[in-house]
Amino acid sequence: MAVIAAFVVNAALNLALGLLIAQILGPADFGRFALGTAGAVVLNIMLFEWLRLSATRFYSERVRRAEPWIRTMLDRAYAATALGLAGAALLALAGRPLVGEPALLAAAAAAAVGIGLFDYQAALARARFVGGLYLRLVLVKNGLALVMMVGTAWATADAAAVMLAAGLSQFLAAVIVRRALADPPAAFAAARRRETMRLFMAYGLPVVAANVVYQLMPFANRWTIAAVSGFAEAGYFSLAADIGGRIFSTLGAALDLLLFQIAVLAAETHGHEAGETQVARNGAVVLALILPSAAGFWAVAPALEAIAVPEAFRGHFVHYTLLLVPGLVALALMNFALNPIFQIRRRTLPLIAAGLVGALVNLLAALALAGPFGPSGIAAAQSLGFIAAMLFLGLRALTGRDRLRMPWRDPIAVVLATAVMTAAILPLRGLSPWLALPACVAVGGLVYGALAWRFDIAGLRSAVTARFGRGVPAE
Repeated sequence: MAVIAAFVVNAALNLALGLLIAQILGPADFGRFALGTAGAVVLNIMLFEWLRLSATRFYSERVRRAEPWIRTMLDRAYAATALGLAGAALLALAGRPLVGEPALLAAAAAAAVGIGLFDYQAALARARFVGGLYLRLVLVKNGLALVMMVGTAWATADAAAVMLAAGLSQFLAAVIVRRALADPPAAFAAARRRETMRLFMAYGLPVVAANVVYQLMPFANRWTIAAVSGFAEAGYFSLAADIGGRIFSTLGAALDLLLFQIAVLAAETHGHEAGETQVARNGAVVLALILPSAAGFWAVAPALEAIAVPEAFRGHFVHYTLLLVPGLVALALMNFALNPIFQIRRRTLPLIAAGLVGALVNLLAALALAGPFGPSGIAAAQSLGFIAAMLFLGLRALTGRDRLRMPWRDPIAVVLATAVMTAAILPLRGLSPWLALPACVAVGGLVYGALAWRFDIAGLRSAVTARFGRGVPAE
């Protein structure tokens, strides 16, 4: 429960922080900040993600005791990569001014170091099921980020400086809790090191390659919009993409933190089939929460814009949100429902093919739509790319000889229940924003919750009664 609480807090604070930074910087500088942040995320995925994935898949309490060299290998690889990237950041500024594009590039590299270290510590806490420590890590990071990023934005109004503050807040949070997650160093033979590194790379690099493609797509789209229509337009696009992306990725990651580790534990203790069965259940749960959340976000977007979005972004936020939400939902379902199927099997090469399909569709759609529709066409092309990648990966996972055995009752029930919920809240969108927002959330939650409980969609009722029902001893 502490892990879920951490993600609820993280989602709320990240949403508030994004809106505050947008308000202070304004559309043009927020566009620069968002573009630099996207670059930092790409760097983090390229350099650190394969190690984070290896930590979540191959490190656990059992491994900590029986195979301590795995943690030592991870620590050394992270340290070497972070030092190299920090050196690259300094080189980017060598002989250059501390403002402008070189500063943005250096800030992206420095922020990637902070993101990478924070994600690593979070992955270790996740792998060991220490939810209280994970909650502490998230709270420290968000507290530091709120003070440092908002303070830097007020003091400098500079996108690169705010990015540096963001990376530093994550770095400091990871350092503060590092001792609680530390393991004693372990000696290991060179042959074991080579074997372990090959295992990490074979497992993680295909996932990394796919994720790099998925991050390069919005990065290239933002850059194209900035080049053609200016940084202000890129800022409008970026705020809608960042708010929507944070909502769905945070919700999916909160589930994945718990569910994927349960699947790994099932495979480790009961065999491969048990792991696949758990992954199938996990996918149904992810769909059961992501899809109604998407419909609800679409319904409340106008009210959210009127209440919380900075005035300079209003009008643009809802427009871009409606275009981007289908793609953001597809990306979340890929990352948290479909990717784990291939991760539990340690066969991650299909993820690269899906990423390439998505990038190709994004490119072709952007070329076709950018002319007649401008930046709106690029936003639509991004959604089409993510949807194409999801459909390709879904076909690979759920059809053929090695398909995952998943009952179709749950996906159909989720779609029908979401449709009923959407029909119930549509009339409420016409209310004033301060009434529409709580009314849509309350009615939508009650309608979907009642249907999920009545028909036990994705086993949610069974899970709740097993955890809190009568006859179950309290922990």
